[in-house]
Amino acid sequence: MNFKEKNIQISMVIITLVMTILRFLLNEKGRVNPDSIRYMRFAHVLPEIDNTITPLGYPFSIKIFTCFGTDEFWASKIVGILAFLFIIFFAWKKKFFFKESVLISAIFSFLSIFSFTMSEALILPFVFLFFYCSHQIITGKISGRKAVFYLSLSLIAMYNIRYSALFFVGGTVLFGLLFWKRNYAKTFIISASLGMAFIVGYKFLFIDYFNSNYINEALEIGLNPTSKLVPEFFQGLATSFNPFIHIADPGGGKINIAIYGIGAVNILVMLYLFFTKKHSETDNFLLFTGVCGIICSYFIQYFYWITPLDYRLLAPFSYPIWLVYFKKLFEILNVKTYALGFLSLISGGLFTWLSKGDYLENRKEITRFLKQEKLENTKLLFYVKDIENLDEVQIGELISTVKSDIDLTFKAEDTLKKTTLTQHKVLEKIKLRKNKFQ
Repeated sequence: MNFKEKNIQISMVIITLVMTILRFLLNEKGRVNPDSIRYMRFAHVLPEIDNTITPLGYPFSIKIFTCFGTDEFWASKIVGILAFLFIIFFAWKKKFFFKESVLISAIFSFLSIFSFTMSEALILPFVFLFFYCSHQIITGKISGRKAVFYLSLSLIAMYNIRYSALFFVGGTVLFGLLFWKRNYAKTFIISASLGMAFIVGYKFLFIDYFNSNYINEALEIGLNPTSKLVPEFFQGLATSFNPFIHIADPGGGKINIAIYGIGAVNILVMLYLFFTKKHSETDNFLLFTGVCGIICSYFIQYFYWITPLDYRLLAPFSYPIWLVYFKKLFEILNVKTYALGFLSLISGGLFTWLSKGDYLENRKEITRFLKQEKLENTKLLFYVKDIENLDEVQIGELISTVKSDIDLTFKAEDTLKKTTLTQHKVLEKIKLRKNKFQ
């Protein structure tokens, strides 16, 4: 690595770190959503088990940092920033996709994930460890029981952060079966089998113990029609692989043509490079598991409810595809490839500035409101009539960043209680700064 490239990398890491922090500070609610409320509440009540909708990993990581005196919101941001820094440090230390990791972290969609109070921020470093472990096995640097232990441990760790890691387990065993004659095939199959055994045990010993009806409530055949899922799937892919803007305008319009168009063109370039360039066995494994995860994420929607696929839900599976893609670009363009990262940071900075709010000011207002109403030490409910109404649920999300002991309710009768807040109850007492691009 020459001196010029080293300076480019250091500059990109520093700018990415600063942008990650600004991404949630220049936001009116600190980059949280309704699921963030659940994560922070879960972390607040641990070791009590609040729900089984989410694994323990992410809430537990938040809980650890609250032990140092911070609240759940700031703890979640520390987790996201440390996840980013860990990937960079580990990639540099192990000389494993280092250039590619620096560049991926600068892509606005991944920068947004590290600034989000969501479990994708935590799973990405474990995904990276999983691929590093797989690389060590494929190249023969570790083998036997040691290889099985590390690979199965990485699969189990990912599942304890996000249930969608099940798709990595499936991709791993399928890769082993397809390449049965390779030396590493047996290791992959055994490790994935151990991972699957853990998942089965987790279902019976944890999920069923705390909520025996969870599977029956969660699964529903024919939940979504193909006519709805296919367009959403292609829109999700186009935004996930758009290196500049990963959020489309929900109201539609010409801007979406550009957003989806850039993503589609980038996918075509990816496909061209993947089919025309030679790959290492590690590259093949990354591409195979990434594609398997994306395909499984699509089909799971037919009987398990999730929000429409987007950059966030697909991030663990798009990540390995980005790694191989940037590796191929570096082979062709060398140091010029970093320009893509800087362009993404510029477009992300512009987007953040145009849509900027003032989280710290809004946090002060919410804190003042809770003290004024003597609700700062009381368990709260926030009434939401329609969770799809972003404007309505936004106040509840903001409150959760100050007071994590809050839950959403959809029962109108709960609004009669003093400890149940509504959008109207809050906004008649305080004024929040909102951006016009919401």
